[in-house]
Amino acid sequence: MFENIEFANPEFFWLLLLLPLALLWYFFKRKNEMASLRISSIKGFTVKSWASKLKPVLFGIRLLALAAIITALARPQTEDISTRTKTTKGIDIVMAIDVSSSMLARDLKPNRLSALKEVAANFIEERPNDRIGLVSYAAESYTKTPITSDKAIVLKALEEITYGVLEDGTAIGMGLATSVNRLKESKAVSKVIILLTDGVNNSGFIEPRTAADLAVEFGIKTYTIGLGTNGNALSPIGYRRDGSYRYGMRQVEIDEELLEEIAEVTGGKYFRATNNESLEEIYDEINKLEKTEIEEFKYYKYEEKFRPLIFLAGILLLLEWVLRNSIFKSFI
Repeated sequence: MFENIEFANPEFFWLLLLLPLALLWYFFKRKNEMASLRISSIKGFTVKSWASKLKPVLFGIRLLALAAIITALARPQTEDISTRTKTTKGIDIVMAIDVSSSMLARDLKPNRLSALKEVAANFIEERPNDRIGLVSYAAESYTKTPITSDKAIVLKALEEITYGVLEDGTAIGMGLATSVNRLKESKAVSKVIILLTDGVNNSGFIEPRTAADLAVEFGIKTYTIGLGTNGNALSPIGYRRDGSYRYGMRQVEIDEELLEEIAEVTGGKYFRATNNESLEEIYDEINKLEKTEIEEFKYYKYEEKFRPLIFLAGILLLLEWVLRNSIFKSFI
């Protein structure tokens, strides 16, 4: 009954200091009220009363009742807290992912595309209050998943992204334009594109700078990520007779100037990821930069616990009155 008890008016506990003072007063008063008689012998007095010796119990019962009343005045209570949250600033995010053949390069483990999918999945899971969509692009682009708050759908779609669905190439402008198209009708306060590529723009009929201007027009911020080590990387350079890839060392070429320009004009930021660790750090930083504002409401429900103490005090006072007017009546 008294687990997790808090007191609304703990200042009343100062009254408990009166109890030892009352106890001292009682014993001094009782001593002064007792009459003394000097006699030469007590042989003629054989009656011994246990009731007279237990008379102070009455005062003790009264003190216990008073302690219960003081504790009740301090208002013991239990507290039940329920919390509700409300998203006050929603963010719509589209992740544009390069799925060209160079994304199979093995400078990231096990390769660039697999490493990206793992890091992107963690990013999605850490943003439960935002809507997220996916765009895949190579020589052309398409919407893998429109923006949705259903993270299970987004994660499933991310897992299914693979090379070979689209014609090979790198159409950065197409990937960015498709992402803008998914966000232009969004009513979210903040709209963000995370565009990742490991190459240079060599395909598509929409120029990347034109797509960047569209993003600016619709108020869409773009974070760009250049993926790949510095120098050479073990990359697909052809096919074997059995259809598997043949790997060889190729120069890593990323149009960083273009990616920096896209990020700058749209109000975003450019990042370079050269290994698994730096890629993970980049998504962590974007996660911190794009915070969703959450308004938290706490509801407190208090249950008063003073009633049992009042009941106990009443029982003690009734017991003291009954004993005083029965067993101890002739000694009062």
